[in-house]
Amino acid sequence: MADVAIRKPALAGRLGGSATVRLTVAPAATRVALRAPAQSLAALSLALGLSVPTTPKTSGRAGARSALWLGPDEWLLIDEAGGDLMAACSSAGALHSATDVSHRNVAIIVSGPGAELTLAAGCPQDLSLSSFPVGAASRTIFGKAEIVLLRTDEETFRVECWRSFSDFVFGLLNEAAHDAGH
Repeated sequence: MADVAIRKPALAGRLGGSATVRLTVAPAATRVALRAPAQSLAALSLALGLSVPTTPKTSGRAGARSALWLGPDEWLLIDEAGGDLMAACSSAGALHSATDVSHRNVAIIVSGPGAELTLAAGCPQDLSLSSFPVGAASRTIFGKAEIVLLRTDEETFRVECWRSFSDFVFGLLNEAAHDAGH
């Protein structure tokens, strides 16, 4: 029998945080980078089972599935239950481009009363609840790494980053969480 290589998930088993912030690696999810013209959004929304947002810094959600607005014709689709986003997109019958990026990204959940302060240590964006409310989504930076940020509740953020930057992002988040905890 041939040896089989087992891929170890990025950040497997990593935990971090402080008295006011908890850092956890999100479970595996399916992700699709979606590009589409405005006239395709109704069909794509129907096929995906959620409203694909058209307003900057917003997201749409239904169950475990989210669509995060990244640009005028660009979204990041995430299905935390592992649903087949590519099949859903192809069933829309509308012009679009969809690329499975499930293995490119890793998500880190930053939660607790110090979550906003932790992210502010490396993100230039105003993350106050009034400027970045629950459901807000944005492509931004954390330290020197590009991330996609989603606020899932008042004290919880989902940080999507490329797996190649995940160790750096997690380490910087952990350092910032300790600073926020003092």
